[in-house]
Amino acid sequence: MSDFNRRKFLEGSASVAAAATLGTGATVFAPAIHAQTLQLKPEKGAKLRVLRWSRFVQGDIDAYMANVKKFTEKTGIEVRVDNESWEDVRPKAAVAANTGAGADIILSTNDDANLYPDKLVDMTDLCDYLGKKYGGWYPACEAFLRPDGKKWIGVPLGGTGSMIVYRDSMLKAAGFNAVPRDTDGFLRMFKALKEKGTPGGMALGHATGDCGWTQWLIWAFGGALVDKNNKVTIDSPETLKALEYGKELYPNFVPGTLSWLDPNNNKAFLDSQISITNNGISIYYAAKNSQDPKIKEMAADINHAPFPVGPVGQPTEYHLFFNQMVMKYTKYPQAAKEFLRFMMEEEQFGGWMQAAGGYISQPLRAYEKNSVWTVDPKHMAYRDSVKNLRPAGYAGRLGYASAGALADFIVQDMVAEAISGSKTPKEAMERAQKRAERYYKV
Repeated sequence: MSDFNRRKFLEGSASVAAAATLGTGATVFAPAIHAQTLQLKPEKGAKLRVLRWSRFVQGDIDAYMANVKKFTEKTGIEVRVDNESWEDVRPKAAVAANTGAGADIILSTNDDANLYPDKLVDMTDLCDYLGKKYGGWYPACEAFLRPDGKKWIGVPLGGTGSMIVYRDSMLKAAGFNAVPRDTDGFLRMFKALKEKGTPGGMALGHATGDCGWTQWLIWAFGGALVDKNNKVTIDSPETLKALEYGKELYPNFVPGTLSWLDPNNNKAFLDSQISITNNGISIYYAAKNSQDPKIKEMAADINHAPFPVGPVGQPTEYHLFFNQMVMKYTKYPQAAKEFLRFMMEEEQFGGWMQAAGGYISQPLRAYEKNSVWTVDPKHMAYRDSVKNLRPAGYAGRLGYASAGALADFIVQDMVAEAISGSKTPKEAMERAQKRAERYYKV
């Protein structure tokens, strides 16, 4: 595999904003693109049920449901949408796949599709159509959902970038005009913020999206869960260096991060308990659209930056990937494909991206031109999240083992144990090695 170079918290006037932006043309395509065709014939009397992760920005769900309504009005196909937290979608999807009952279409995260690829409808025709029409899929999309290089087991939906979110005034008060681009400077910044009484904090609990910074930490120092042959290599000198760095970083975190799930850093940041964290654009979105004048005022002080580059000398970005799976037990596979085709077309997808305010990073190259990335310069840091992301199964091949290891939070647990002092780095690495080897069986 080649080297591939988050939330419901506050809801305000975002619904109005979403309605205002939905349907406004955002991307200009060449006429030839529209020559692509795909003939799908939805089954007579089809009804669909969709299970998807809960929104963290209100504009996402408002625009998504508006598009669902458009689909029903156009096709007569009734669509029911159920929303669950990221942590709940994964087990429900697995149960559905293994029992053969549940939602027809499931929107999940990362490489969940690789846990039960034989339970999913082949989406190759649809993905080929969309790829040709919209400039092609990013490499990470293929790594996640086309693991054998031939068959697509799901349709990429995009992702949400995990970037550094910070209070500009607090950084400057600590002596930094910007987030350092190297790990040494990054550590100095966290120490300076703690000394100023404005600490940072990043999730160390089982947070599906926000604990992903632990993957960055390992990769930044040259460590990896597995090598290109899927041999487990997490117990290594490179990982040890990463954990030793983490042990210096962690004392500068606000208390409580060991139990943080995905909503916790949003709340802590908007409550001014922390000055810096890693997150999607949802914190900034919530501040801009808040009904609370104090929080709304905070938006001007929020900025974003990429993670620093470690000793490996190149970006090692980890972002949350979104997939769309059609379950093989569905009675209406053609209707399900037609629903996904409709939702991915520019007339719907472009407006959805705008309504989400930068929370959704596109999986198809043509959507780089969506105006959401230029309407506010603070959005731009998130544009290339899917383009640059490195799957959690790096540097090996994605499949059941990588999906299982990620779902089991092996890397996150190792980092939390080592940097908090509950285990020595060596003990944490050895435990992670053994846990991972249960999935990556020789």
